[in-house]
Amino acid sequence: QVQLVESGGGLVQAGGSLRLSCAASGFTFSGYYMNWYRQAPGKERELVASISTNGGTTNHADSVKGRFTISRDNGKNTVFLQMNNLKPEDTAVYYCNSNVRGWGDSTRRTYWGQGTQVTVAS
Repeated sequence: QVQLVESGGGLVQAGGSLRLSCAASGFTFSGYYMNWYRQAPGKERELVASISTNGGTTNHADSVKGRFTISRDNGKNTVFLQMNNLKPEDTAVYYCNSNVRGWGDSTRRTYWGQGTQVTVAS
């Protein structure tokens, strides 16, 4: 079955860096866009960054442009989010996401990872 497993979250001081990873399985990873979302306490989930199938096209939310970078390694079925110059307002649970057709499935569905907590202390 389709699985998205995030890792790399933690507690960091403002100005610090973290690198999130999302390991994917159960579908042809190289054939789909991948996304990172985040959800802060009391707020709606928001799209942070997206990346095309070969990594040639990326989009980042205005709030993270110049600080966060999404990338992917299709050989390792993994998507990354490099987060630099972190701010307290970046504190949230970060989720990996994609809309894919899993092996053996007849239709596409939206899948989410379990999330990884990022906490930025001021």
